[in-house]
Amino acid sequence: MKKSFILIILLFAVSISSYCQSGQDKEVSAAVEKLMKGIVDADKGLLQDITAEELVYGHSSGKVQNRTEFIEEVLVSKPIDFIKIDLAEQTIKVIGDAAVVRHILSAEITNNGTPGNLRIGNMLVWQKQKGKWKLIARQAYKL
Repeated sequence: MKKSFILIILLFAVSISSYCQSGQDKEVSAAVEKLMKGIVDADKGLLQDITAEELVYGHSSGKVQNRTEFIEEVLVSKPIDFIKIDLAEQTIKVIGDAAVVRHILSAEITNNGTPGNLRIGNMLVWQKQKGKWKLIARQAYKL
């Protein structure tokens, strides 16, 4: 009887932990979607809201930007303007107040006015700050 009770308590604890993790995964996934919307819509307020002051934003070309530089580039659409973004193979790993997200980003773009497509891998690092998930680092890589 005692072993059964301990097993039930253990299973309950695992279920609660799994549920909490699932909820945080959903929050992080929503933050990723918000970031993508901010990029496509070139929405300064949304991008400022979803990114941390300390942002380090790495491109697949090797260029690295801070928060101000990243947002400014999105707003003036130079050299790339994102028309549509689709994400695939996304994984989310939440560790305390941090989360690591990996996915494949496929996008319809214009590059200096010329229509095109972009397909890259991304690794995003998020941190929960004052109850909100904020992007603190991003590194894209060529596929």
